[in-house]
Amino acid sequence: MASRRASGILLHPTSLPGRFGVGDLGPEALRFVEFLAASSQRLWQVLPLGPTGYGDSPYQCFSAFAGNPLLISLETLAAEGLLTGGDLAAPPASSDTEIDYGAAIAFKKPLLEKAYRTFERGASAAQRDAFEAFREEQAAWLPEYALFTVIKEAHGGGSWTDWPQDIRSRRPEALARWKKDTADAARAREFAQYVFFMQWREVKHACRARGIRVMGDIPIFVAHDSADVWARPELFQLHDDGRPEFVAGVPPDYFSATGQLWGNPLYRWDRMQESGFQWWIERFRATLATVDLVRVDHFRGFEAFWQVPGNAKTAEHGEWVQAPGGALFDAVRKELGDLPIVAENLGVITPEVEALRRRFGFPGMAILQFAFGGDPQGSSFIPHNFHQELVAYTGTHDNDTTLGWWEGGEGSSTRSRNQVEKERAYALEYLKSDGSEVHWDFIRALIASVADTTVIPLQDVLGLASEARMNLPGRPGGNWRWRFERGALTPEITERLRNLTDIYGRAQ
Repeated sequence: MASRRASGILLHPTSLPGRFGVGDLGPEALRFVEFLAASSQRLWQVLPLGPTGYGDSPYQCFSAFAGNPLLISLETLAAEGLLTGGDLAAPPASSDTEIDYGAAIAFKKPLLEKAYRTFERGASAAQRDAFEAFREEQAAWLPEYALFTVIKEAHGGGSWTDWPQDIRSRRPEALARWKKDTADAARAREFAQYVFFMQWREVKHACRARGIRVMGDIPIFVAHDSADVWARPELFQLHDDGRPEFVAGVPPDYFSATGQLWGNPLYRWDRMQESGFQWWIERFRATLATVDLVRVDHFRGFEAFWQVPGNAKTAEHGEWVQAPGGALFDAVRKELGDLPIVAENLGVITPEVEALRRRFGFPGMAILQFAFGGDPQGSSFIPHNFHQELVAYTGTHDNDTTLGWWEGGEGSSTRSRNQVEKERAYALEYLKSDGSEVHWDFIRALIASVADTTVIPLQDVLGLASEARMNLPGRPGGNWRWRFERGALTPEITERLRNLTDIYGRAQ
């Protein structure tokens, strides 16, 4: 990353307002880009953009390469003549502040199918050529993803390990039969991917025209129920029936007394290394084709990862196992050049992890919410200990909002009430705050710091409490649903954020 002072906003596109129950890449995304520019922000950070499955988590996607069809703008499709105004006339009843994924999917899915049928009947030669060029460019992953999704749908959405044995184990005759019988349905899924990436390209162009970079996100692990694992089972630690032999997680931490059991299958790093880490190279290549820089989630897992038996109920009983992070990033850098990566170096961080990060020059992260507990004077999260090559946050998608943290929201962490009160008292003194606008006190401290890059979740700019929390690690449901209301980005908020950004030298 360039060592220029900048600030930005963390907001996943699903959290944008709109008529259809979930945020998308249409007019509201472009309005948000205008807000970023008007408030002197130079970075938009998003979560992984892939197609989400059970639990709606962007960190448990059906593909590490595909885009989420739910983010496709129906309004843009109508403007292009692929849908009609009548198609959009009766959207599902929805909350302005909470996503109902089931209703949004039920409404959008048939309309995406209709848009595909309209395209197939009436597309011009140039439009068809563009679609075919996209299919050719993405041939390394697109056909497998499309086939995976239609087979999954044919089996009621069940995990691929529950499919009939012949297609579960990818027998050639079964693959040939499914490809033949589902060719049109798979092509419709490929068309949805084409539309997603074309709409995302327009959003990226709008950002670039205003000097705004987009930071994406690469989760270190992929979902077990994904096209990636089904198509390349030899790269993962699986039993003969496809179920994980070991799964990923972290030991007990700030968020959970029993650890976090993510359930992702672990890699066969030996086999990945034998191929020169080609799968990882292609994953980074694909991600960096869609964003300007990328946050690598759970960076410490590239040095050593927490290995938990596949049948475990919690992540308490596992072991740290070494990973070939140095060899991996050497291979990726050799192929792709210098990597615009931000390392999520949170959790149990060892000197070896930090040595790996520094070896490749990846900036780390600091979370201001973590600054006021334990030994704050020695904390790397407190602003007077910041250094320039750092990306500093008030909180992340896994944290409570700053106001929720301040109020000690129920289940917001493993902190005791006494710890909460002690942290609050120190924060008031440190920030010279009266507590009436603690979210703005956090924002000012962050933007004023020496960290080259600062990122603020939009919930903190809006001063929202725990009801706007994006994710509570370990909670089985109810996550990823927050969206902000149209009209929330008032001229007053825009001006206040711009003033702070300008005062502390982070504007363009």
